[in-house]
Amino acid sequence: IKVYRYKTTDPEGSRENLAFDPLTIEGSLYEQIKQAVAKTSELIEGVKVLGPEGLTPITYPFETLHEIITNAVIHRDYGTADDVHVRIFDNRVEVESPGRLPAHMTTANILKERFSRNGAIVRLINKFPDPPNKDVGEGLATAFAAMKKLKLKDPVIEERDNSVRVNIRHERLGSPEEIIMQYLETHPEINNRTVRTLTGIGSENKVKTIFLRLIDAGQIERVPGKRGSASAYRRISTPSTDAES
Repeated sequence: IKVYRYKTTDPEGSRENLAFDPLTIEGSLYEQIKQAVAKTSELIEGVKVLGPEGLTPITYPFETLHEIITNAVIHRDYGTADDVHVRIFDNRVEVESPGRLPAHMTTANILKERFSRNGAIVRLINKFPDPPNKDVGEGLATAFAAMKKLKLKDPVIEERDNSVRVNIRHERLGSPEEIIMQYLETHPEINNRTVRTLTGIGSENKVKTIFLRLIDAGQIERVPGKRGSASAYRRISTPSTDAES
C-alpha cells in the first residue's frame, strides 16, 4: 500500500505539493490494513479546513476509512501489478485499488450486490482476531452510513480503465446557500474563494450564481466599495422598527 499526503485541493496531486515521499506499507494483508488505516488517520489529524468557526481539524469517520481501505486491499485484482494507493488531500481522501470491478458488480449496485473476487482471502483473513472484514458484505454500506452521521456527503466510487477509485470528500450535506448563511452568522462577510473552499464547488461562476440567488432572496448584499476580485458579501441587517422621535 502506498500512502501519499498532498497539500492541495487540486483534482490531481503532483510532486510539487507532496508533503513527503510516499510511504510504503508492507507485510501480511492483516498488518497492511491495520497500519494503513492507522497512518491515514494520523495524517488526517494534521489537516485543517476552513469552516464556519474558522480553521478546524478535518474529520472523517474511522469506520469509513477502515472499510474502504479494507475493501481496496481484500477485493483488489492481484493479477494487476500495482499497489493500493491512499492519497490524502486537503479536502478529500482517495483510495485507489488495482483492477476493475469483478463480474456483475457496478458502481450503481456495489452497495447492494455481493461478489468476492478473492474468496479465499476473504475467508482466511476473517479468521484472525479482530478481523478487518466481518464477511457479511456490508463494509461499504457501513462506510457510507458513517459519513451521513457526520453530515458529510457520500463517498464517490469511480471505475477507471484499470482501477477503482473511491473519493471520500470533506463536503457537508447542507446546500451552498445554507453553508454561506451559516458562515455569515459568525463572520462579517464572505467572498467567492471562501465559498469554494467551504463547499468544494470548483466553479467561480457557479458561486456567483449562488450569490445572486441569495441577493434576490433578500438574504445578502454586496459589501460597498469591494468590486472585482475583491468582491465580498454580507448579511442584510434587519431594519430598525423603532419610531423616530
